[in-house]
Amino acid sequence: MSLIIAYVGKKGCVMASDKRKIGYFGDKENLEKLENELYDGTIESDKELLSKAEEYGISIKLTDDANKIKVIGNTIRGEVSSKGTFETRRRRIYGTTNGYQIIELLGSETESRNAGKSGLIIFGNEFAKQMAETLIKRKWKSSLSLRYMGEIFLEIIQEVASKTPTVGDDIDVLQQQPKFTETEAQRHLDITIDNDIKVLVKFRQDLTEKLVQQNIDIKMANKILTDGPVGSVVAIDDYMIQVQLNNKTQAVDKNWKQLAGPGQNVLMFYYEDDIEIGDEVIIKDEDLCLKKNNSSLICDRILCSL
Repeated sequence: MSLIIAYVGKKGCVMASDKRKIGYFGDKENLEKLENELYDGTIESDKELLSKAEEYGISIKLTDDANKIKVIGNTIRGEVSSKGTFETRRRRIYGTTNGYQIIELLGSETESRNAGKSGLIIFGNEFAKQMAETLIKRKWKSSLSLRYMGEIFLEIIQEVASKTPTVGDDIDVLQQQPKFTETEAQRHLDITIDNDIKVLVKFRQDLTEKLVQQNIDIKMANKILTDGPVGSVVAIDDYMIQVQLNNKTQAVDKNWKQLAGPGQNVLMFYYEDDIEIGDEVIIKDEDLCLKKNNSSLICDRILCSL
């Protein structure tokens, strides 16, 4: 869903990219048919895409807010990605003066890493790439300044966007011109890329931890008691009581850490005088109370089933 055009050479690096994202939802077979028409250039506009998606019964969302190119230190990074069943596949170009590297990533694992000192590099689907290559042959000259190269790349992406909805006409253009020799460029790229991948690894670890925690939260939230028996009173001290939990109940804190299991005691508070050892404690209509008279109790623990 992207088109990225980059120039890398002794003048520096200039990179341009659209910001298009397309989200799909629907029947797999119909989705494949829609994608085939989309990527062979049959569908030429957003309007046609939305109409064809409706015909195939595919829900679709078009947005132009993806930042596909980014300055990292003295380097510009461009990225196209595709989501698989279990992992995201990323293809990145890192460019600076007198050097670039192209990285293939599956998740956060590097599958390939190739370096060069200069060139014109295009990332995108085949239809968009072929059209961009044709337009570059007409318009681009190596004698142009980085600024004019950037303007030409912008014009090319706009023209491609007019022929395919896989590319949007909201475009970013970035340039960097540090003074690097070829050796210095590759040394700088090695450091920059290694650090950038470490950031990606940390991001994925944090995301995994959040997803795991969300799953725990959902699982435990479904166990919170809203009705039924909890235990019985085993000790009374002023307005504090000890309640021994039954064999199906546990008490946890807000992080779902177990503080008391079946057969163990939990501290509760009450405000009625009519309470005795052996009284049964229940939850009724989501309220913690004594079974015999519905007298309310207070507990600072979360009561859950096992």
